[in-house]
Amino acid sequence: MRLKIRTTKSKEVLDITERLNELVRGENLRQGLCHLFILHTTAALTTADLDPGTDLDMLDAFTAMVPQRRYRHPHDPTHVSDHILSSLIGALLTVPVEAGGLLLGTWQRVVLIEFAGPRAREIEVRLSSPCVD
Repeated sequence: MRLKIRTTKSKEVLDITERLNELVRGENLRQGLCHLFILHTTAALTTADLDPGTDLDMLDAFTAMVPQRRYRHPHDPTHVSDHILSSLIGALLTVPVEAGGLLLGTWQRVVLIEFAGPRAREIEVRLSSPCVD
């Protein structure tokens, strides 16, 4: 199934945890895995603590990680750093499901990180149950 997200800023961290929990509940999965794959090269998926301001701290740190230089990307060299950050953070995330919801630590949230928005983003979501012998 596809989860569609509309980002609203050029760079932002979006909490998608509750949307994912709704999907898991809708499929009546009590235990298993939630596999996520973002279908874009200028956005990423990860988990994060989202205390107030942490999203901006994360974006500042990501920006500082990639040097500004003259990149050779023929399509649009100005957003090569967005591609690099997407690759470093990752397009794929797997989260365990337990008791009908995502199994996350106390402060963990599942987040989409937008590097080249605002845009419509799509995440492929696959739910799997444990194998039974």
